[in-house]
Amino acid sequence: MKKGLLTIIAIGFTFAAGPIIAAGDIAAGKDKSAECAACHGVDGNSTEPSFPKLAGQAESYLYKQLMDFTSGARESLIMASLVKGLTPQDIADISAYYASMKVKPGSVSKTFLAQGQKLYRGGNKETGVPACMACHGPNGAGMPAAKWPALSGQHAQYTETQLEAFTSGDRSNDPNKMMRDIAARLSADERQAVSAYISGLH
Repeated sequence: MKKGLLTIIAIGFTFAAGPIIAAGDIAAGKDKSAECAACHGVDGNSTEPSFPKLAGQAESYLYKQLMDFTSGARESLIMASLVKGLTPQDIADISAYYASMKVKPGSVSKTFLAQGQKLYRGGNKETGVPACMACHGPNGAGMPAAKWPALSGQHAQYTETQLEAFTSGDRSNDPNKMMRDIAARLSADERQAVSAYISGLH
């Protein structure tokens, strides 16, 4: 298990060793994010559970996702139309702004607490699912250097939808198919439980 974890971390840092992103300007990003606020909230805390919270997310991760929407590496008709025309500097500024905001924590019901916590902190040895915290941290803070996202407080519905997308292959912008391989080993009940747990994680 330790060897597998070291391999995952090594792959992540190898992937992260890419081009350096432009330095983002928070003030400029606030102005440029005006259109984003309709779905993600002025402070990055969306009120619609199908739209992700962006507040407190790593700047490097936000930059990568927006660039992936621009290139088509991550598919979304809505996001593709919104990022069209944005320059790399615009994307860096918007990423810096949302990264500077503080995420509002969610909650987890007792129904999913035990199973979700077990998966997040210990994985599932029988099916080869690694502990989520190995990459995303014990408190869900993520690993910015490897462009692994913060998960703390994220809407359960959004997280579950993304896990389903990784499972089906509809989302495929994860390095070396890491999330696709992991998500495919999760049952529907496990996806629901760990997503609910992440919502209340902080």
